[in-house]
Amino acid sequence: MRYRVLAGTSLRVSEIGFGVWSVATTWWGVRDPGLARDLLSEALDLGITFFDTADVYGEGMGETLLGEVFRGRRDRVVIATKFGYDVDHHPGPRTGHRELPQDWSPAHLRRALEASLRRLGTDYVDLYQLHNPRIEAIADAGLWDEIDRLRAEGKIRAAGVALGPDVGWREEGLAALGGGRAHMAQIIYNAIEREPALDFIDAARATGRGLVARVPHASGLLDGSYDPVAHFDRSDHRSHRPRAWMQAGLRVRERMPLAPGRTLGQTALLFCLAPGEIASVLPNITNRDNLREFATTGDLPALDAEEMQVLNQVWRDTRADLAQPWSDSRSKPTPVAR
Repeated sequence: MRYRVLAGTSLRVSEIGFGVWSVATTWWGVRDPGLARDLLSEALDLGITFFDTADVYGEGMGETLLGEVFRGRRDRVVIATKFGYDVDHHPGPRTGHRELPQDWSPAHLRRALEASLRRLGTDYVDLYQLHNPRIEAIADAGLWDEIDRLRAEGKIRAAGVALGPDVGWREEGLAALGGGRAHMAQIIYNAIEREPALDFIDAARATGRGLVARVPHASGLLDGSYDPVAHFDRSDHRSHRPRAWMQAGLRVRERMPLAPGRTLGQTALLFCLAPGEIASVLPNITNRDNLREFATTGDLPALDAEEMQVLNQVWRDTRADLAQPWSDSRSKPTPVAR
């Protein structure tokens, strides 16, 4: 495993991280807490030290799992979590992927952090992220003043934004990276979905901030797990992808360069790690096989110039086919709260 410093912070993170949403929710299949604990523990044994969760993942289950698994090993891991959704005072049970109401008040921020710390079994969070913030939250001086106070109290080491729910959010990302008070941003970036991530990479480079990339395999297209024949239940994260978009993505997959000894999934991860501004990538880890496959990506050489040229040409050739009419989630009626 290789490690990078997340620019804008003092955090040293593994190039391959673990997005806990894949084992703490049912959005990527069946939730199995026992398997989740085993995967998290083995991930650390394999060199993964960066674990990203949120208070809404499994109604706090993601944080609870991390607290249980890494009790006594807290100093060996970098824990990122998120806040912003009102997990305690929303009307009725949460259904599907629909977003909960958000609360960006300083009082809610402090309550949410204290609750996360209890579940995590720790007295500090390495990276605290605004979860899918709109521009108003990014520009809220009172909110960031409270974050600064919590940092001064030692409860937060660094703070940033996790952009979403889906691919767009250009205005928010550029505001956070270009002059806002966030230290970093978590973005969607992969060999298929590059916009507006390329703008975020440029902004991070110009301002000395760091990035974390999620969805590196484009919902299973780029790790071989997507079955174009299968029907995904509405509770499965992949069901929100338009079928035509997925089929266009399959055409991209057919042209991906595969060197001997390297899998499709590993190639996709190495692509995401090519920009130095991206410190860590969060693949969807759901079983021991893909955990070991993704973790050992750190043992492989970077993609060479010829491979990057092929990937760039494939993207240019299919860019129009892959354009999503809902690329900015504010136009979607039920955005995915991820």
